[in-house]
Amino acid sequence: ALLDLSGVHEVKGTWMESTTLPCTYTPSEGFTQQTLTWSLERDYSTSTIFRRDDAGDHVLLSRFRDRVSVPKHSPGDASLLIKNLEIPDSGHYTCQVIWRSENNSLITKEMTTTVKVIKVAVTKPIIRAGELGLTVLAGARTSLTCVASGSPPISYRWFRDTPGGKALLLSSQAELAWDSLQPSDAGTYYCEAENR
Repeated sequence: ALLDLSGVHEVKGTWMESTTLPCTYTPSEGFTQQTLTWSLERDYSTSTIFRRDDAGDHVLLSRFRDRVSVPKHSPGDASLLIKNLEIPDSGHYTCQVIWRSENNSLITKEMTTTVKVIKVAVTKPIIRAGELGLTVLAGARTSLTCVASGSPPISYRWFRDTPGGKALLLSSQAELAWDSLQPSDAGTYYCEAENR
């Protein structure tokens, strides 16, 4: 039908990452978008978080400042981008658009999307060897990189086996690099990935 909003009923967003709540319509002649609002219902209370009108864009809830936006130059796209998702961002989001027609009557449509913010545990890391592989000539530059996925931020630690079975902490970066490998660098290395 004319000026129907389309979107999705549910969005699962990853904690600390970004997500987009789709809300789109087909612009039609003779109808001008007057206002666009996004509101959030959570724990039985509803608050408006974003409003676009003649005066511009307004973020009305301080905890969403600098974290929410709607595309500026795509007519018909009222989708809400939320950055750095927090657990309390879970809830029911309603996109409401009001148009004015040529005979000055107003048409209002709305659509609700449920957002669930989920935490994703870090995966078991994999180790990527540098271009030269794991058998490298002395004097060469090389590196090992620890790679894992999950809710950011992910921290990495590199260890090396030492005599007596103690693990020596070498680095707190994802990459462990050598400028000039020495025979004494041969051995077994471990990487650990961790998130909250």
